[in-house]
Amino acid sequence: MAKTQRRRKSRKKNSLTDAATKLKRRLPAVLWSALLAVVLFYVGRYVATDVYSAEMARRDSVEIAKLTEVKFHAGVDNMKVVYRGFTVYFNSRFHIPNCVIYELTGKETEGEFPRYKNFLTDEQVAGCANPWDYTHSGYTRGHMAPAADMKWDREAMKESFYMTNICPQKAALNSGGWNKLEDKVRDWARRDSAIIVATGPVLSPGMKTIGESRVAVPEQFYKVVLAPYATPLRAIAFIYPNGASKGAIKKYAVTVDEVEQLTGIDFFSALDDNEETDVEAHFNLLQWELTNN
Repeated sequence: MAKTQRRRKSRKKNSLTDAATKLKRRLPAVLWSALLAVVLFYVGRYVATDVYSAEMARRDSVEIAKLTEVKFHAGVDNMKVVYRGFTVYFNSRFHIPNCVIYELTGKETEGEFPRYKNFLTDEQVAGCANPWDYTHSGYTRGHMAPAADMKWDREAMKESFYMTNICPQKAALNSGGWNKLEDKVRDWARRDSAIIVATGPVLSPGMKTIGESRVAVPEQFYKVVLAPYATPLRAIAFIYPNGASKGAIKKYAVTVDEVEQLTGIDFFSALDDNEETDVEAHFNLLQWELTNN
């Protein structure tokens, strides 16, 4: 009986030893298989993520391109000019833009290209004013797409000095409240990753003119801002008089609808109709950090 038990224990021990030996032999293969599975998993995920990111970037680019399209009433003198950093809808009759629109990303606000020094006539655009049209006129050459928004690229910076991007502005506006608003817009681009900015003059009958080209002098300017990646989607607009602007930025805040009614321009028509209606009819100063500005 005792011998039988000893034999069973011996067979069990031998069996365990054999199993351990086999496991030891197989272990490297198992480890290699596991390691290979992990590598394939992460490579696959990386490739999938990379492809996904590329696809999202492509789709975002398509959507942004649509959002920077604006519509005008029939009969408006309008020439679309696409530059590297912005698009101008130019009015050759008045020699100033109807609208200048572009996407501004947070990363672009960190550009370091120096400010260009000279204003330029774009010879390719009919009706483009000359820099000297503004000389001794009492008005500054006011950028619609600010040079400070184009410092991410040398060519974009230079093109912001084309006269197609310029309107006559009183110095009190250009270096005052308008400049303060432009600084705030760059803050929003950094906060929201990217924004759409549309800027231009409010054109009206009987505007005075300056220079040999008879450049029209607007009495008001607008700026429209959309945060396309915000949740929920939000927009805000501003109307400033062409002169001294007193008070906080919020004093000049209006809805996008109000700018559309004043200018006849249709912004952000690429949005879903319900979404466009809602976002253009309201703005919230708190969302734009303007309760104290």
